[in-house]
Amino acid sequence: MPYLIDGHNLIPKIPGLSLSAEDDEMRLVQMLQRFAARRNTRVEVYFDRAAPGDAGRRAFGAVQAVFIPRDRTADQAIAGRLRALGKTAANWTVVSSDREVQQAARWARARVVPSEAFARELTAAKASSVDEKPESLSEDEVDEWLRLFGAE
Repeated sequence: MPYLIDGHNLIPKIPGLSLSAEDDEMRLVQMLQRFAARRNTRVEVYFDRAAPGDAGRRAFGAVQAVFIPRDRTADQAIAGRLRALGKTAANWTVVSSDREVQQAARWARARVVPSEAFARELTAAKASSVDEKPESLSEDEVDEWLRLFGAE
């Protein structure tokens, strides 16, 4: 199930992220890339108040970041996206604690997840991935790499 995320609504709910940080949006995008890869899904994250010249859509793998110009809000953009999705909006999950965004999602029959709950899910997944042991190469694989790179 793909996700529509109210980015600036989610950022303050994630420990270690802050709206006052210069790289807050990109750090969230990186977290969402890992989430999308684990879930094998797509994510659209909306950020309002884009700097002049920075508005638009940018692809980061399975994550689409949408930077909304200052004359609109992410809330309006998400509601517009839900309308554009039509009946298929029911296949999407909307992440926001904003009541207007949640109402638009419910009206479109999309699943609603509050930002606080999604933030817990993101941080729990990050903690579990840190604990995972990386895969080791077999002895044959190590020998093959050594052969390929000329080491004896």
